[in-house]
Amino acid sequence: MHAPTLGSLDVLQKTLIRVDSEGTIISRHQSGTDDFESSLAHAHQCDALTSMGCDQIMIPGLVDLHIHAPQWPQLGKALHLPLQDWLQKYTFPLEARYSDIEYARCVYSSLVNSLLANGTTTAMYFATIHEEATTLLASTCLESGQRAYVGRVAMDDPEQCPEYYRDANAKAALAASERSIHHIRQLSGNSTQLVKPVITPRFIPSCSNELLQGLGELASHKQCHVQTHCSESDWEHSYVLNRLAKTDTQALSDFGLLSRHTVLAHSNFITEQDMQLIKQSGSGIAHCALSNSYFADSVFPLRRALEKSLRVGLGTDIAGGHSASMFSACQHAVSASRMLEAGVDTQLTQDKRGQPGSRINYIDAFHLATAGGAAVLDSPTGTFDVGKQFDALLLELNTPSNRLNEFVDTDDWESLLACIVYNAQACNIAHVWVSGRSVKCEQTR
Repeated sequence: MHAPTLGSLDVLQKTLIRVDSEGTIISRHQSGTDDFESSLAHAHQCDALTSMGCDQIMIPGLVDLHIHAPQWPQLGKALHLPLQDWLQKYTFPLEARYSDIEYARCVYSSLVNSLLANGTTTAMYFATIHEEATTLLASTCLESGQRAYVGRVAMDDPEQCPEYYRDANAKAALAASERSIHHIRQLSGNSTQLVKPVITPRFIPSCSNELLQGLGELASHKQCHVQTHCSESDWEHSYVLNRLAKTDTQALSDFGLLSRHTVLAHSNFITEQDMQLIKQSGSGIAHCALSNSYFADSVFPLRRALEKSLRVGLGTDIAGGHSASMFSACQHAVSASRMLEAGVDTQLTQDKRGQPGSRINYIDAFHLATAGGAAVLDSPTGTFDVGKQFDALLLELNTPSNRLNEFVDTDDWESLLACIVYNAQACNIAHVWVSGRSVKCEQTR
Protein backbone atom coordinates (compact mmCIF):
# COMPACT_ATOMS: atom_id res chain seq x y z
CA MET A 1 0.00 0.00 0.00
CA HIS A 2 1.31 3.45 -0.88
CA ALA A 3 -0.11 6.92 -1.53
CA PRO A 4 1.81 8.53 -4.38
CA THR A 5 -0.55 11.51 -4.51
CA LEU A 6 -2.48 13.37 -1.84
CA GLY A 7 -5.85 11.82 -1.05
CA SER A 8 -5.45 8.57 -2.97
CA LEU A 9 -4.47 5.08 -1.81
CA ASP A 10 -2.86 2.64 -4.23
CA VAL A 11 -2.98 -1.05 -3.26
CA LEU A 12 -0.65 -3.45 -5.05
CA GLN A 13 -2.08 -6.94 -4.76
CA LYS A 14 -0.20 -10.05 -5.93
CA THR A 15 2.67 -7.88 -7.09
CA LEU A 16 6.35 -8.65 -7.56
CA ILE A 17 8.75 -5.77 -6.92
CA ARG A 18 12.27 -6.20 -8.25
CA VAL A 19 15.09 -4.31 -6.54
CA ASP A 20 18.66 -4.08 -7.85
CA SER A 21 21.90 -4.20 -5.86
CA GLU A 22 21.80 -0.42 -5.36
CA GLY A 23 18.37 -0.58 -3.75
CA THR A 24 16.52 0.87 -6.74
CA ILE A 25 13.13 -0.52 -7.78
CA ILE A 26 13.76 -1.63 -11.36
CA SER A 27 10.39 -3.22 -12.20
CA ARG A 28 6.96 -4.04 -10.84
CA HIS A 29 4.89 -6.96 -12.15
CA GLN A 30 1.28 -7.90 -11.53
CA SER A 31 0.22 -11.52 -11.16
CA GLY A 32 -1.12 -13.09 -14.34
CA THR A 33 1.39 -11.51 -16.71
CA ASP A 34 4.24 -13.30 -18.47
CA ASP A 35 6.75 -10.95 -16.88
CA PHE A 36 5.43 -11.81 -13.43
CA GLU A 37 5.77 -15.56 -13.93
CA SER A 38 9.24 -15.40 -15.47
CA SER A 39 10.55 -12.94 -12.88
CA LEU A 40 9.09 -15.02 -10.05
CA ALA A 41 10.71 -18.18 -11.39
CA HIS A 42 14.05 -16.40 -11.73
CA ALA A 43 13.85 -15.07 -8.16
CA HIS A 44 13.10 -18.56 -6.86
CA GLN A 45 15.98 -20.00 -8.84
CA CYS A 46 18.41 -17.40 -7.48
CA ASP A 47 17.08 -17.71 -3.93
CA ALA A 48 16.36 -13.97 -4.04
CA LEU A 49 12.68 -13.91 -3.17
CA THR A 50 11.13 -12.39 -0.05
CA SER A 51 7.48 -13.40 0.29
CA MET A 52 4.80 -11.74 2.39
CA GLY A 53 2.33 -13.65 4.50
CA CYS A 54 -1.44 -13.23 4.45
CA ASP A 55 -1.34 -11.15 7.65
CA GLN A 56 1.36 -8.79 6.44
CA ILE A 57 1.21 -5.42 4.69
CA MET A 58 4.09 -3.50 3.16
CA ILE A 59 4.19 0.30 3.20
CA PRO A 60 6.91 2.81 2.26
CA GLY A 61 9.38 3.86 4.92
CA LEU A 62 8.32 6.82 7.06
CA VAL A 63 9.94 10.24 6.67
CA ASP A 64 10.45 12.48 9.73
CA LEU A 65 11.35 16.03 8.70
CA HIS A 66 12.11 17.52 12.12
CA ILE A 67 14.01 15.89 14.99
CA HIS A 68 16.23 17.43 17.66
CA ALA A 69 18.59 14.50 18.16
CA PRO A 70 20.26 15.72 21.39
CA GLN A 71 16.86 16.18 23.03
CA TRP A 72 16.15 12.43 23.05
CA PRO A 73 16.84 12.20 26.84
CA GLN A 74 14.36 15.06 27.32
CA LEU A 75 11.44 13.21 25.72
CA GLY A 76 8.23 13.98 27.62
CA LYS A 77 9.88 16.26 30.17
CA ALA A 78 8.88 19.82 31.21
CA LEU A 79 6.31 20.24 28.45
CA HIS A 80 4.21 22.35 30.82
CA LEU A 81 6.67 25.24 30.41
CA PRO A 82 6.61 28.06 27.81
CA LEU A 83 9.08 27.53 24.97
CA GLN A 84 11.60 30.08 26.18
CA ASP A 85 11.71 28.59 29.69
CA TRP A 86 11.89 25.06 28.28
CA LEU A 87 14.89 26.02 26.17
CA GLN A 88 16.77 27.97 28.82
CA LYS A 89 16.15 25.70 31.82
CA TYR A 90 16.26 22.28 30.19
CA THR A 91 17.20 22.15 26.51
CA PHE A 92 20.32 24.30 26.36
CA PRO A 93 21.90 22.68 29.46
CA LEU A 94 21.18 19.26 27.96
CA GLU A 95 22.56 20.11 24.52
CA ALA A 96 25.71 21.54 26.10
CA ARG A 97 26.49 18.03 27.42
CA TYR A 98 27.30 16.82 23.90
CA SER A 99 30.84 18.12 24.27
CA ASP A 100 31.18 14.72 25.98
CA ILE A 101 31.50 12.41 23.00
CA GLU A 102 30.77 9.27 25.01
CA TYR A 103 27.51 10.73 26.23
CA ALA A 104 26.66 11.63 22.64
CA ARG A 105 27.51 8.11 21.50
CA CYS A 106 25.15 6.54 24.04
CA VAL A 107 22.23 8.86 23.23
CA TYR A 108 22.55 8.83 19.47
CA SER A 109 22.80 5.05 19.28
CA SER A 110 19.60 4.75 21.33
CA LEU A 111 17.80 7.38 19.24
CA VAL A 112 18.63 6.00 15.81
CA ASN A 113 17.81 2.42 16.77
CA SER A 114 14.52 3.52 18.32
CA LEU A 115 13.52 5.50 15.25
CA LEU A 116 14.28 2.59 12.93
CA ALA A 117 12.27 0.30 15.22
CA ASN A 118 9.38 2.75 14.79
CA GLY A 119 9.72 2.69 11.00
CA THR A 120 11.49 6.00 10.39
CA THR A 121 13.70 5.24 7.42
CA THR A 122 14.48 8.90 6.64
CA ALA A 123 15.23 11.43 9.38
CA MET A 124 16.17 15.11 9.32
CA TYR A 125 18.16 16.02 12.43
CA PHE A 126 19.20 19.11 14.31
CA ALA A 127 22.38 18.17 16.20
CA THR A 128 24.25 20.58 18.52
CA ILE A 129 27.00 23.17 18.08
CA HIS A 130 29.62 20.46 18.65
CA GLU A 131 31.38 19.34 15.48
CA GLU A 132 32.61 15.97 16.76
CA ALA A 133 29.22 14.97 18.14
CA THR A 134 27.48 16.09 14.94
CA THR A 135 29.79 13.91 12.86
CA LEU A 136 29.16 11.06 15.31
CA LEU A 137 25.39 11.39 14.78
CA ALA A 138 25.91 11.22 11.02
CA SER A 139 28.17 8.17 11.29
CA THR A 140 25.68 6.46 13.65
CA CYS A 141 22.93 6.91 11.06
CA LEU A 142 25.23 5.61 8.33
CA GLU A 143 26.30 2.55 10.32
CA SER A 144 22.67 1.77 11.21
CA GLY A 145 21.57 2.20 7.60
CA GLN A 146 19.18 5.09 8.16
CA ARG A 147 18.75 7.69 5.43
CA ALA A 148 19.54 10.93 7.22
CA TYR A 149 20.05 14.67 6.92
CA VAL A 150 22.24 15.95 9.76
CA GLY A 151 22.93 19.55 10.66
CA ARG A 152 25.35 21.15 13.07
CA VAL A 153 23.37 23.87 14.84
CA ALA A 154 24.62 27.44 14.40
CA MET A 155 23.73 30.00 17.12
CA ASP A 156 25.82 33.00 18.09
CA ASP A 157 23.54 35.75 19.46
CA PRO A 158 24.64 36.46 23.07
CA GLU A 159 21.26 38.01 23.92
CA GLN A 160 19.36 34.81 23.19
CA CYS A 161 21.95 32.06 23.68
CA PRO A 162 23.59 31.25 27.03
CA GLU A 163 27.30 31.91 27.38
CA TYR A 164 28.03 28.23 28.02
CA TYR A 165 26.28 27.09 24.85
CA ARG A 166 26.79 29.22 21.75
CA ASP A 167 29.23 29.89 18.95
CA ALA A 168 31.87 32.46 19.84
CA ASN A 169 30.92 34.65 16.89
CA ALA A 170 29.58 34.48 13.34
CA LYS A 171 33.01 33.76 11.82
CA ALA A 172 33.58 30.79 14.14
CA ALA A 173 30.08 29.43 13.51
CA LEU A 174 30.50 29.63 9.74
CA ALA A 175 33.88 27.90 9.85
CA ALA A 176 32.51 25.11 12.05
CA SER A 177 29.46 24.65 9.83
CA GLU A 178 31.65 24.39 6.74
CA ARG A 179 33.92 21.83 8.38
CA SER A 180 30.89 19.82 9.47
CA ILE A 181 29.60 19.69 5.89
CA HIS A 182 32.97 18.37 4.73
CA HIS A 183 33.25 15.76 7.49
CA ILE A 184 29.78 14.32 6.82
CA ARG A 185 30.27 14.16 3.07
CA GLN A 186 33.62 12.43 3.52
CA LEU A 187 32.46 9.79 5.97
CA SER A 188 33.80 6.34 5.13
CA GLY A 189 31.07 4.33 3.44
CA ASN A 190 29.03 7.41 2.51
CA SER A 191 29.86 7.44 -1.20
CA THR A 192 26.16 7.31 -2.12
CA GLN A 193 25.45 10.17 0.31
CA LEU A 194 22.89 8.18 2.27
CA VAL A 195 23.65 10.71 4.99
CA LYS A 196 23.76 14.36 3.94
CA PRO A 197 24.85 17.52 5.77
CA VAL A 198 22.39 20.33 6.48
CA ILE A 199 23.07 23.99 7.21
CA THR A 200 21.17 24.66 10.41
CA PRO A 201 20.62 28.11 11.88
CA ARG A 202 18.65 27.22 15.00
CA PHE A 203 16.21 30.04 14.34
CA ILE A 204 16.50 33.74 13.64
CA PRO A 205 16.42 34.85 17.31
CA SER A 206 19.51 32.77 18.12
CA CYS A 207 21.58 34.05 15.18
CA SER A 208 23.18 37.38 14.33
CA ASN A 209 22.47 38.96 10.96
CA GLU A 210 26.09 38.37 10.00
CA LEU A 211 25.75 34.65 10.70
CA LEU A 212 22.47 34.31 8.82
CA GLN A 213 23.91 36.09 5.78
CA GLY A 214 27.01 33.92 5.89
CA LEU A 215 25.00 30.71 6.17
CA GLY A 216 22.95 31.74 3.14
CA GLU A 217 26.15 32.20 1.15
CA LEU A 218 27.48 28.88 2.44
CA ALA A 219 24.28 27.10 1.40
CA SER A 220 24.64 28.45 -2.13
CA HIS A 221 28.34 27.61 -2.31
CA LYS A 222 28.04 24.10 -0.90
CA GLN A 223 24.64 23.25 -2.45
CA CYS A 224 23.40 22.04 0.91
CA HIS A 225 20.01 21.52 2.43
CA VAL A 226 18.94 24.14 4.97
CA GLN A 227 16.72 23.60 8.00
CA THR A 228 15.47 26.06 10.59
CA HIS A 229 12.42 27.03 12.62
CA CYS A 230 10.04 29.47 11.01
CA SER A 231 7.27 31.49 12.70
CA GLU A 232 6.77 28.76 15.26
CA SER A 233 5.19 30.70 18.13
CA ASP A 234 3.74 34.10 18.94
CA TRP A 235 6.96 35.01 20.76
CA GLU A 236 9.33 33.94 18.00
CA HIS A 237 7.22 35.39 15.19
CA SER A 238 6.87 38.73 17.01
CA TYR A 239 10.57 38.82 17.93
CA VAL A 240 11.59 38.66 14.27
CA LEU A 241 9.04 41.31 13.27
CA ASN A 242 10.38 43.64 15.97
CA ARG A 243 14.03 42.99 15.18
CA LEU A 244 13.94 42.95 11.39
CA ALA A 245 10.57 44.54 10.51
CA LYS A 246 9.71 41.53 8.37
CA THR A 247 8.42 37.99 8.81
CA ASP A 248 10.68 34.97 9.28
CA THR A 249 9.96 33.84 5.73
CA GLN A 250 10.89 37.17 4.15
CA ALA A 251 13.97 37.48 6.35
CA LEU A 252 15.18 33.97 5.49
CA SER A 253 14.68 34.75 1.83
CA ASP A 254 16.65 38.00 2.11
CA PHE A 255 19.48 36.14 3.87
CA GLY A 256 19.64 33.59 1.02
CA LEU A 257 18.30 30.76 3.15
CA LEU A 258 15.06 30.08 1.29
CA SER A 259 15.45 27.67 -1.62
CA ARG A 260 14.33 24.36 -3.05
CA HIS A 261 16.57 22.68 -0.46
CA THR A 262 15.10 24.46 2.59
CA VAL A 263 12.88 22.81 5.20
CA LEU A 264 10.98 25.19 7.47
CA ALA A 265 9.83 23.66 10.74
CA HIS A 266 6.37 24.65 12.03
CA SER A 267 5.54 27.81 10.01
CA ASN A 268 2.36 28.26 12.03
CA PHE A 269 2.12 32.05 11.71
CA ILE A 270 3.10 32.46 8.07
CA THR A 271 1.04 34.97 6.10
CA GLU A 272 -0.51 34.60 2.67
CA GLN A 273 2.48 36.51 1.28
CA ASP A 274 4.81 34.12 3.11
CA MET A 275 3.03 31.15 1.56
CA GLN A 276 3.50 32.62 -1.88
CA LEU A 277 7.19 33.23 -1.22
CA ILE A 278 7.65 29.68 0.08
CA LYS A 279 5.92 28.32 -3.00
CA GLN A 280 8.03 30.43 -5.36
CA SER A 281 11.25 29.31 -3.68
CA GLY A 282 10.20 25.66 -3.67
CA SER A 283 10.94 25.35 0.04
CA GLY A 284 9.19 22.72 2.14
CA ILE A 285 7.44 22.76 5.51
CA ALA A 286 7.79 20.27 8.35
CA HIS A 287 4.37 20.19 10.03
CA CYS A 288 4.74 19.23 13.70
CA ALA A 289 1.19 19.07 15.01
CA LEU A 290 1.96 17.56 18.42
CA SER A 291 4.66 20.00 19.51
CA ASN A 292 2.60 22.90 18.15
CA SER A 293 0.03 22.16 20.84
CA TYR A 294 2.70 22.61 23.53
CA PHE A 295 4.85 25.46 22.30
CA ALA A 296 3.03 27.25 19.50
CA ASP A 297 -0.48 27.44 20.97
CA SER A 298 -1.72 27.38 17.41
CA VAL A 299 -2.66 25.09 14.54
CA PHE A 300 -0.77 25.19 11.25
CA PRO A 301 -3.18 25.82 8.31
CA LEU A 302 -2.21 22.57 6.65
CA ARG A 303 -5.09 22.21 4.21
CA ARG A 304 -4.70 25.80 3.02
CA ALA A 305 -0.99 25.23 2.44
CA LEU A 306 -1.69 22.05 0.47
CA GLU A 307 -4.34 23.78 -1.63
CA LYS A 308 -1.71 26.38 -2.53
CA SER A 309 0.55 23.51 -3.67
CA LEU A 310 3.14 24.03 -0.95
CA ARG A 311 5.36 21.05 -0.28
CA VAL A 312 4.58 19.72 3.20
CA GLY A 313 5.66 16.69 5.21
CA LEU A 314 5.40 15.73 8.87
CA GLY A 315 7.81 15.88 11.81
CA THR A 316 7.79 14.49 15.33
CA ASP A 317 9.85 17.43 16.65
CA ILE A 318 11.48 15.27 19.29
CA ALA A 319 11.51 16.35 22.12
CA GLY A 320 8.96 19.13 21.80
CA GLY A 321 6.86 16.27 20.51
CA HIS A 322 6.91 13.43 22.99
CA SER A 323 6.54 10.52 20.55
CA ALA A 324 9.12 8.92 18.28
CA SER A 325 6.39 7.42 16.08
CA MET A 326 5.47 8.92 12.73
CA PHE A 327 2.13 7.12 13.07
CA SER A 328 1.58 9.38 16.07
CA ALA A 329 2.55 12.37 13.93
CA CYS A 330 -0.13 11.30 11.42
CA GLN A 331 -2.74 11.02 14.15
CA HIS A 332 -2.01 14.46 15.57
CA ALA A 333 -1.98 16.04 12.11
CA VAL A 334 -5.49 14.71 11.49
CA SER A 335 -6.73 15.78 14.92
CA ALA A 336 -5.28 19.28 14.67
CA SER A 337 -6.83 19.82 11.25
CA ARG A 338 -10.24 18.83 12.54
CA MET A 339 -9.96 21.14 15.53
CA LEU A 340 -9.01 23.98 13.21
CA GLU A 341 -12.01 23.24 11.02
CA ALA A 342 -14.55 22.84 13.83
CA GLY A 343 -13.06 25.31 16.31
CA VAL A 344 -12.55 24.77 20.02
CA ASP A 345 -14.23 27.68 21.80
CA THR A 346 -17.64 26.42 22.89
CA GLN A 347 -18.68 29.97 23.85
CA LEU A 348 -18.92 30.71 20.13
CA THR A 349 -21.65 29.33 17.92
CA GLN A 350 -20.70 26.54 15.56
CA ASP A 351 -20.77 28.78 12.50
CA LYS A 352 -18.23 31.18 14.07
CA ARG A 353 -15.72 29.04 15.92
CA GLY A 354 -13.90 27.20 13.14
CA GLN A 355 -12.28 27.49 9.71
CA PRO A 356 -14.33 25.43 7.23
CA GLY A 357 -12.43 23.21 4.82
CA SER A 358 -9.39 22.73 7.06
CA ARG A 359 -9.48 19.02 7.77
CA ILE A 360 -7.35 16.26 6.33
CA ASN A 361 -7.95 12.52 6.69
CA TYR A 362 -5.78 9.51 7.48
CA ILE A 363 -4.97 8.88 3.80
CA ASP A 364 -3.71 12.45 3.46
CA ALA A 365 -1.63 12.04 6.62
CA PHE A 366 -0.20 8.73 5.34
CA HIS A 367 0.80 10.46 2.11
CA LEU A 368 2.49 13.29 4.02
CA ALA A 369 4.43 10.84 6.20
CA THR A 370 5.75 8.97 3.16
CA ALA A 371 5.65 10.44 -0.36
CA GLY A 372 5.00 13.99 0.86
CA GLY A 373 7.98 14.08 3.20
CA ALA A 374 10.19 12.48 0.57
CA ALA A 375 9.11 15.13 -1.96
CA VAL A 376 10.05 17.93 0.44
CA LEU A 377 13.59 16.52 0.47
CA ASP A 378 13.60 15.61 -3.23
CA SER A 379 14.45 12.14 -1.98
CA PRO A 380 13.82 9.22 -4.39
CA THR A 381 11.69 7.40 -1.81
CA GLY A 382 8.16 7.40 -0.43
CA THR A 383 6.43 5.12 -2.95
CA PHE A 384 6.90 1.76 -4.66
CA ASP A 385 7.18 3.28 -8.13
CA VAL A 386 9.89 2.15 -10.54
CA GLY A 387 13.02 4.26 -10.12
CA LYS A 388 12.48 4.88 -6.41
CA GLN A 389 14.75 3.55 -3.70
CA PHE A 390 13.28 0.59 -1.86
CA ASP A 391 12.66 2.03 1.61
CA ALA A 392 9.92 -0.09 3.13
CA LEU A 393 8.27 -1.45 6.25
CA LEU A 394 6.78 -4.92 6.56
CA LEU A 395 3.91 -4.77 9.03
CA GLU A 396 2.66 -7.74 11.01
CA LEU A 397 -1.07 -7.12 11.35
CA ASN A 398 -1.79 -9.96 13.73
CA THR A 399 0.66 -9.73 16.62
CA PRO A 400 -0.30 -11.02 20.08
CA SER A 401 -0.16 -7.55 21.62
CA ASN A 402 -1.73 -5.54 18.77
CA ARG A 403 -4.11 -7.07 16.21
CA LEU A 404 -4.65 -4.47 13.50
CA ASN A 405 -6.89 -6.53 11.22
CA GLU A 406 -9.01 -8.37 13.76
CA PHE A 407 -12.25 -6.59 12.84
CA VAL A 408 -11.51 -5.48 9.27
CA ASP A 409 -13.28 -7.11 6.34
CA THR A 410 -11.09 -8.80 3.75
CA ASP A 411 -10.05 -6.39 0.97
CA ASP A 412 -11.37 -3.34 2.84
CA TRP A 413 -8.07 -1.62 2.19
CA GLU A 414 -9.00 1.88 3.32
CA SER A 415 -10.27 0.61 6.66
CA LEU A 416 -7.09 -1.42 7.06
CA LEU A 417 -4.97 1.64 6.36
CA ALA A 418 -6.98 3.58 8.94
CA CYS A 419 -6.25 0.87 11.51
CA ILE A 420 -2.55 1.06 10.63
CA VAL A 421 -2.33 4.86 10.80
CA TYR A 422 -4.29 5.13 14.03
CA ASN A 423 -3.16 1.98 15.85
CA ALA A 424 0.16 0.61 14.54
CA GLN A 425 2.96 0.26 17.08
CA ALA A 426 6.60 -0.73 16.91
CA CYS A 427 5.59 -4.33 17.69
CA ASN A 428 3.79 -4.45 14.34
CA ILE A 429 6.93 -3.53 12.37
CA ALA A 430 8.57 -6.83 11.52
CA HIS A 431 11.13 -5.64 9.01
CA VAL A 432 12.62 -2.38 7.76
CA TRP A 433 14.59 -1.80 4.57
CA VAL A 434 16.51 1.27 3.43
CA SER A 435 17.75 1.22 -0.17
CA GLY A 436 16.98 -2.49 -0.23
CA ARG A 437 19.18 -3.17 2.81
CA SER A 438 17.62 -4.80 5.86
CA VAL A 439 18.18 -2.40 8.78
CA LYS A 440 15.83 -3.73 11.47
CA CYS A 441 15.50 -7.24 12.82
CA GLU A 442 13.73 -8.79 15.78
CA GLN A 443 16.15 -7.68 18.51
CA THR A 444 15.60 -3.99 17.71
CA ARG A 445 11.95 -4.18 18.78
